[in-house]
Amino acid sequence: MNRRLVLQLLTVAGAGFCAVPVLAQTANRPIRLILGFTAGGGSDIVLRVIAQSLSQQLGQPVVVDNKPGGDGIIAADLTAKSAPDGLTLYFGSGNSMIATPVLRKTTVPYDPFKDFTPVASLGRFTMVMVTAPGVPARTVAEFVEYVRARPGKLNYASSHSTARLAAIQFLRQYKLDMEHVPYKGDAPAMTDLMGDRVHMMFGTAAGVRGFVQDGKFRALMSLRDSRSPTMPGVVTSKEAGAQISVSPWAGLYGPAGMPTAEVDRINQALRAAVAGAEIRDRLEQLGFEPVISTPAELGSIHRSEYEVFRKAVQEDGIKFD
Repeated sequence: MNRRLVLQLLTVAGAGFCAVPVLAQTANRPIRLILGFTAGGGSDIVLRVIAQSLSQQLGQPVVVDNKPGGDGIIAADLTAKSAPDGLTLYFGSGNSMIATPVLRKTTVPYDPFKDFTPVASLGRFTMVMVTAPGVPARTVAEFVEYVRARPGKLNYASSHSTARLAAIQFLRQYKLDMEHVPYKGDAPAMTDLMGDRVHMMFGTAAGVRGFVQDGKFRALMSLRDSRSPTMPGVVTSKEAGAQISVSPWAGLYGPAGMPTAEVDRINQALRAAVAGAEIRDRLEQLGFEPVISTPAELGSIHRSEYEVFRKAVQEDGIKFD
């Protein structure tokens, strides 16, 4: 056999190996789920429940990788720059995929649409306004009066742009003066709230519910259309008279260029992962309503929510420092 024929055969063989579906190449390797928040917060708790069930459906390890900081920019940018092989996925929220790009457009190194592949929506969080144990207010109205009597002397915590926007809209509506204290995640913010070092924050029900039940925080309202079945005693923002447009959601994304076959494989596994009553109950107990969409539906949800948020910020004239 001459040398040229050998080279031609090797080339054909190599092309055959390259054509092996991505799912065959990656099915036994661990998937990294990148999260832009610290461990112990609401998003982290919810994602670990989903990751465990997803791992069982896929038959391969699914590992949560916490990359907090930069208001979600670090985690999102890391995902955008990863290989689109299905082994790196991102827990994208309204914060990193909408709020941060809208509010910090000049400092965000990624495009929330062009640099990612939608895989599936995951659902919506219940966000709750909670106050420190040293704050005597038991209702939103009482809290408003408490803050008005102490202009500039109280502060509020936030670990991401979505929570901060909710707080800004609330403070503007009632013309309240509170100082902002930023955190890298809900967990450290809740620690300071518990110690009365900060006085109010908007956090996910998954993170704050246990503290509310133990009497360490007081929940004044939730950002839901109807009362949460796991926190039925907490009034909605509409019942409290507060006008807040924030609606926290989450979706799963891969880097741009992720193969359709791999997207579909993970999407189907996600559907199976949250289909059972037990897993859905666990998530709903955490204040998270699981809703798995198609990749195209996530893309539509993302663009629609982006426009709603952008218009709300534009109309309110909100600018972050």
